[in-house]
Amino acid sequence: MAATEHAAPFADVFSSTTEEQWRQRVEVALKGAPLQKLVAKTYDGFDIQPLYPRAAGKPRAFRAAGEWAVVARVDHPDAEAANALALTDLENGANGLNLVFAGSVGAYGFGLPGASALAPALKDIHLDAGLKLVFDLPVDADALVQGWLDLVAAKNLDPAKIDLSFGLDPIGPAIVRGEVPDWAAAGPKLAQQALLLSSKGFTRDLVVADGRVVHAAGGSAAQELAFALAAGVAYLRAFEAAGIDLDAARKLVSFRLAADADEFLTLAKFRALRRLWAGIESASGLDPKPVRLHGETAWRMLTRRDPWVNLLRSTVAVFSAGLGGADSIAVLPFTQALGLPDAFARRIARNTQAVLLEESNLGKVADPAAGSGGFEALTDALVERGYALFQQTEQAGGVVKSLASGAFQAEVAKVAAERAKNVARRKDPLTGSSEFPDINGKPVAVLVPAPAAPAPGDKALAPGRLSAPFEALRDRAEAAPTPPKVFLANLGPIAAFTARATFAKNFFEAGGVEALGNDGFADSTALVEAFKASGAKLAVICSSDAVYAEQAVEAAKALAAAGAKLYLAGRPGDLEAPLREAGVGDFIFLGGDLLAQLSDALNT
Repeated sequence: MAATEHAAPFADVFSSTTEEQWRQRVEVALKGAPLQKLVAKTYDGFDIQPLYPRAAGKPRAFRAAGEWAVVARVDHPDAEAANALALTDLENGANGLNLVFAGSVGAYGFGLPGASALAPALKDIHLDAGLKLVFDLPVDADALVQGWLDLVAAKNLDPAKIDLSFGLDPIGPAIVRGEVPDWAAAGPKLAQQALLLSSKGFTRDLVVADGRVVHAAGGSAAQELAFALAAGVAYLRAFEAAGIDLDAARKLVSFRLAADADEFLTLAKFRALRRLWAGIESASGLDPKPVRLHGETAWRMLTRRDPWVNLLRSTVAVFSAGLGGADSIAVLPFTQALGLPDAFARRIARNTQAVLLEESNLGKVADPAAGSGGFEALTDALVERGYALFQQTEQAGGVVKSLASGAFQAEVAKVAAERAKNVARRKDPLTGSSEFPDINGKPVAVLVPAPAAPAPGDKALAPGRLSAPFEALRDRAEAAPTPPKVFLANLGPIAAFTARATFAKNFFEAGGVEALGNDGFADSTALVEAFKASGAKLAVICSSDAVYAEQAVEAAKALAAAGAKLYLAGRPGDLEAPLREAGVGDFIFLGGDLLAQLSDALNT
């Protein structure tokens, strides 16, 4: 090519397409269904459109550093064992540690036992060598404050060289247990702790406004943002009341959010938090500055059954939090819901971030979602909705009064109930639990099995996992004297029954009921003989609507006479009355209450 010639821009190779042309093509693909079918609605009530125009925008407030820090979780109850695991993490790619103490928001049944664990857990770790430290503290943190200061003094460390998010939080850990702090005492105490740490040289990121509490309790993205915002404002007011200058006070506040497998909402949520807090700073007469934002992959999304799928969920969560602007991210190892993760699970958690940073270079661009119509619209919607909920909380007297009255918990409970309903009906599918369960999955090793969760108090924002109801069904099935089985009564040719037989298999095995497949049956005699030979008590008729019209009633009568508790895969339509008369007790189809139907099946 001559020096004066220039290749055409790659985009010019393709013809431009208008929105109207796109809509016409979509209408053809939808075969007459309305375009509204492609519009998703969030739990905060706003829509996610299938197509957005390009947005005019530039990178907004983002993390101060380039890449986010890879923070390894330190939660082993034995401090020496925790130290060995932490050293391995630091030697193999982590550049931060998340010290999780028992009774903190992120403990999930484990955690370092207290201040006495600080020194042994941090043995041989150079705290002033650029390491990012994130502490997860319980409500009563006086001993930990003093223990930390004693450790720093004993090591003769310069506080200015320690990158620490101390994590004082009198609200979050309390409300997880159902306790509401007495703010008349807790506010001044928090300020005293901050003043003590500040006098020793720790002047940034001492308290944390922690939205993970709301996320783990089933709340929405905007509720999580509103809670974090309201807690941050409560802490600012406590510092101001203690005489701390507002500019110095805002430097003491940091934030934490949960990152889950909803890529779009997670990324937008992290972006929205920074915009919301910048708005609070501006309203307080301050010039906004980047705030420290830590992300943790969500407890709510973890599954105990087929936990390998957690690797995929965590990867999406890290991707979203990192691109959304998190300063540091901690990945819950894929076995965290089963118990205390071993070295292998910790290595995978660490490498999940390392691959995204070192091989995909995701930390190299500031605010890569800027200018994307979809992400900008979602961010704007979360900012608007999150701020509106924050204002409601403020009108109720602030976050502590709202929690004391139970009003905030009640709103979270409404969303959590709607979410649970959608999980039960597989509107929100859980791969490995409600979708594509692995009924023959092998146990996965952990160092210590997870303890039973304590009973939450009446006002608790208690952490929960979406897959727990399905896991309870699987536990029931495995505890049964005889393993439950369902016979797939496949009618007609393979092409006719395969789709619904696959659906039925996934349906029943989500509750631990093994599905017994076959190549189909041409007549009722062979069908009944195979059912009797299977030893199953349950049977589900599977085929196409055309075959149902010809054979389903006869097959149902024969199977019912043979003693089967009988189901049919699909909506019955005009055949419902004759099918029920023939012995079909229930119909399984997408949108039905999977949990209720499986529970009934296990009662057989």
